Amino acid sequence: MTEHLTVVRHPLVQHKLSHMRDATTPTPVFRQLLREVSQLLAYEVTRDMALTTRRIDTPLQAMDAPVLDGPEPALISILRAGNGLLDGILELMPQARVGFVGLYRDEATLEPVKYYFKVPPLEGRMVFVVDPMLATGNSSAAAVSMLKEAGAVNLRFLCLLAAPEGVARMRAAHPDVPIVTAALDARLDARGYIVPGLGDAGDRMFGTK
Repeated sequence: MTEHLTVVRHPLVQHKLSHMRDATTPTPVFRQLLREVSQLLAYEVTRDMALTTRRIDTPLQAMDAPVLDGPEPALISILRAGNGLLDGILELMPQARVGFVGLYRDEATLEPVKYYFKVPPLEGRMVFVVDPMLATGNSSAAAVSMLKEAGAVNLRFLCLLAAPEGVARMRAAHPDVPIVTAALDARLDARGYIVPGLGDAGDRMFGTK
């Protein structure tokens, strides 16, 4: 994967995303759709995982079959909303190591504030960072910086929606980290929310508003 930004325009992704944007979609349906979309997006973000071969016996003959190579990947969720993407991808890669970065956005400054950081050993692993919304990009860029300090080198960022401002912020801070998303929306509003967006992903996923 060489492009800095990949927008997955698959019809199923776009259809499910439209239902997630709908303000009348209830929390249980929103949560299920997020899980489904995360798995569809995972096919793109994992496209360049390394493969090797292993000798196996099929019912008909022996063959050198492709299997994943290298250490188990690491899935890093930016709390709390990142867990909605994490759960779906973890079903596809149950062997993955899992970590969490706790950041919240100061509503006055829009800057990230760290409150939790627990990750597995990252050296030599492909690291997938997940957060539904790439809005200002401040929290995402800060999380990636923390992960690099912890030893991560080969990183990918997966989100449901991105704003141009967030993409630009990530490109400036981490040009080596590709971004995969379901949509690049128009802009941020005065509060730093993605427009047209879908509201606060965490609130809609957990029913906290």
